[in-house]
Amino acid sequence: MGTDNLFHKRKAKGKRELERKRASREPYDKVLIVTEGGKTEPRYFVELKNFYEINSANIKIDGNSGSTPESVVKYGRELYRQERDTGDPFDRVYFVFDKDTHNTYQQALKTIENLAPKNTFFAINSVPCFEYWLLLHFIYTTEPFSATGKLSAADHVIKRLKNYCPNYDKSASALFTKLYDKLETAKVNAVNALQAADQTGTDNPSTRVHELVEYLQNIKIVN
Repeated sequence: MGTDNLFHKRKAKGKRELERKRASREPYDKVLIVTEGGKTEPRYFVELKNFYEINSANIKIDGNSGSTPESVVKYGRELYRQERDTGDPFDRVYFVFDKDTHNTYQQALKTIENLAPKNTFFAINSVPCFEYWLLLHFIYTTEPFSATGKLSAADHVIKRLKNYCPNYDKSASALFTKLYDKLETAKVNAVNALQAADQTGTDNPSTRVHELVEYLQNIKIVN
């Protein structure tokens, strides 16, 4: 009897906790954003969330996934499973990672494409790196970035970005708000870069960050 009572008490507590969590959210999607970078990317999306006053109970932004596309996908899937098993799954999961020199990049894209349920998991990949998205706020370029000497392709993007943001580094804060007046330009440039990549058959350079940005800008529009 004691064991049965304990089981029912735990079940009731779990139900109350689930109801409390749901009550604290707004009627729009519950979203998980998992990023490869532990500083730049999560800070950027936290700033975006705050700027558009998206309820923190509706969105979880996590940069603790590790430093490879594979680790981002693995970590995000585990967080999704945890919430699903409580009966309160995320409506959408976004994996934010770079191609750079990662040898698990293509496998990560394939894994995300095959995840179920469909229309739940999305790759927000950048080639060679997230900073290409930032660069598109200032210029439109489809010039490929390649490693030379001791500099990686990502290093070259950052070097180019510093022509416009001299103080930029991975610990930079307030990036979203500082670049907000150029956001729509960046979105148009990102769309055009993807179209150019499709036409030329190369993904270098390209980014899908604008897809997540656009979604979050409109997240409060409930169908």
